[in-house]
Amino acid sequence: MKVLFMGTPDFAVPVLEALIEKHEVVAVVSQPDKPKGRGKKLMPTPVKEVALKHNIDVYQPERIKNEDFVEVLKGIEADIYVVVAYGQILSQEILDIPKFGCINVHGSLLPKYRGAAPIQWSIINGEDVTGVTIMYMIKELDAGDMILKKEIDIEKEDTYETLHDKMAIVGAEALIEAIELIESGKVKAEKQDDSLSTYAPMISKDMGRIDWNKSSVEIKNKIRGFNPFPACFSEYKGEVLKIFKAEEVECNKQAKAGEIIEVDSKKGFTVKTGDSALLIKEIQAKGGKKMNSCDYMRGHSIEVGEILS
Repeated sequence: MKVLFMGTPDFAVPVLEALIEKHEVVAVVSQPDKPKGRGKKLMPTPVKEVALKHNIDVYQPERIKNEDFVEVLKGIEADIYVVVAYGQILSQEILDIPKFGCINVHGSLLPKYRGAAPIQWSIINGEDVTGVTIMYMIKELDAGDMILKKEIDIEKEDTYETLHDKMAIVGAEALIEAIELIESGKVKAEKQDDSLSTYAPMISKDMGRIDWNKSSVEIKNKIRGFNPFPACFSEYKGEVLKIFKAEEVECNKQAKAGEIIEVDSKKGFTVKTGDSALLIKEIQAKGGKKMNSCDYMRGHSIEVGEILS
């Protein structure tokens, strides 16, 4: 089957690689290159890098709905469009182009967690199970008929990074299986129950601020869901500390939420929460590198009684 692939970040790479191995990828559409690093050098998207490695034509329109580019798409012979974390909304005109439609790899068990950040929110909300859904695309956000689903357990220590990597692999496997069903005419697509839908909005940096009045479980889940990006944070003596790893601990001490109640050079420092406490194990200070809290404390003072704001 001739496939036109649309995708941008790392999450889409395993799917593209699987498609290249099993099918004919005739073209790739990705977001425009963006400046990165201190030198602000333009860097290709992860998907573009893979496409160029395999000598596949890459298109990077500023607006995919632009009429001129829609005409370009119409001139590309593709049986099906596969879309994975592309980053732009497709018009109905585009959805109608390929013979077998447009299908999407979504990082949740739909209809739960429609939207831009399903992996993060499944962790933040303390879910035990998530998965990937392969669906037909329609104009409404993540609301198309479902071709198949695959479940993935969320381990207690999974972060956005570790779960993202597991789901990318499963998503690739599911996508290949879905295309085989489409080719053989054996698809039994299932409509979504809109009454069961939930929304997973885009994550922003400012959402990472920790409210220490929350329970230890809630805070830890948020830290996991924001690790490695954009990272949860709090302030110690006016300086921002990013927090990447924490462990729940029992606490019978009377203290304010956010108060540092214990400092241990071999374990880290402990902060009072709304119901117990969290041992902070991995942090990053402004301008520094991510490191074990104990290593940080060898060169910086963390004092009992100080309040993390």
